[in-house]
Amino acid sequence: MPQPLRDHPLARGKLADRSNAFLARAWDRGWLPPPDLDPQALWAIAERAHGDDVEAAGRSDEDVADFRERLERICASVQQEADLNALGQAMAWGQLSRVVNNRLAFGKLWKARPELLDTRLAPPIIVLGHMRSGTTRIHKLLAADPAHSHTRYQDAFHPIPSIPGMNRMKSAIELAMLGALNPWMQSIHPMAPRAVEEELAWISAALHHSIYESQWHIPSYSAWSEARDPAPIYREFARILRSDAANRCLADKPRVLKVPAFTEDIPALLAEFPDARLVIAERDHAAVHRSAVSLSANQMAVQSDICDLERIEALWRHKIELREARMEAALKNWSGPISRLSFDALNADWEREMTRCYGELGLDLSPQALAAMRKQMVASASGRHHDHSQQLERFSAES
Repeated sequence: MPQPLRDHPLARGKLADRSNAFLARAWDRGWLPPPDLDPQALWAIAERAHGDDVEAAGRSDEDVADFRERLERICASVQQEADLNALGQAMAWGQLSRVVNNRLAFGKLWKARPELLDTRLAPPIIVLGHMRSGTTRIHKLLAADPAHSHTRYQDAFHPIPSIPGMNRMKSAIELAMLGALNPWMQSIHPMAPRAVEEELAWISAALHHSIYESQWHIPSYSAWSEARDPAPIYREFARILRSDAANRCLADKPRVLKVPAFTEDIPALLAEFPDARLVIAERDHAAVHRSAVSLSANQMAVQSDICDLERIEALWRHKIELREARMEAALKNWSGPISRLSFDALNADWEREMTRCYGELGLDLSPQALAAMRKQMVASASGRHHDHSQQLERFSAES
């Protein structure tokens, strides 16, 4: 099916409108119960599935308390500030209920298999940089190297081990549904169940603000979370990574990790991975801002009928300034391997830049790795992400 024209950053697909209208009518007439975003209601559902005595398995009292407070605060912020429509309320309930369910499911897993938390990991390669600065391209090039490991979409968004093929099937259904509701999603951030994916869902599992503030207007939660010590989030992240590496038998391969929000939390991240190699993606901030606003507006428009584009633009100016300042301060004290890759330089000659990157990180760029990277770049040449560039050009021409 051809992609409809996205004629404005806040454009919304027809199915999203119809779904929103149906849900509102169904709740109003009593056909369906409205979603309950009370934290205790979310806990009750998860506890029926997993029990009420598993959350603390593998987690400190501090980490348990941090998550509990985060859940209270984000639920309050969503209900009081986000102005979600019916579809947005359903999507918020779906996301937060899954977070709580996975929280207890991991507790149950670690209670049964505590050895997962002792998995020794090869030093990871961490891609840092602003959202829309080229981090995805760098991530996929590094992940193409057979000497490295990476996270797939099905691992990121369905991290609890299941019967073979089940998480892949869940992911395929989920992406099909999301694509139907948001026809431009795949052009902004292409995804597939077995494709390379960032680990944003893993820090979101501990209620880091980044994924939520990009789709809901939750300024009080964002400000509170930005100012809070993120160490509990990255301890949970490390636990999930160790479990995933053990279950997939990949612990001996360096994992290529990438989440733009890492740039806000580099000290906490490196406290968990002090032997990491770092790759910094760099791009003109104006181009980063324009693309980030487009992504966030696309997510917010589906879930709220009251979206302010100027407010979204202000949010991403703030995020770029905050992340730039925190990244610069954190890297002053970093003495480990590091490489900086420019968006424009990669466009001009990606092989030269990746060869330099490998040299600066002390890695071997094998013929097999280079061949895999070339294959990745050939596939990328016809990828749907080019549609987003056309959307941005259209928005600029019409503004």
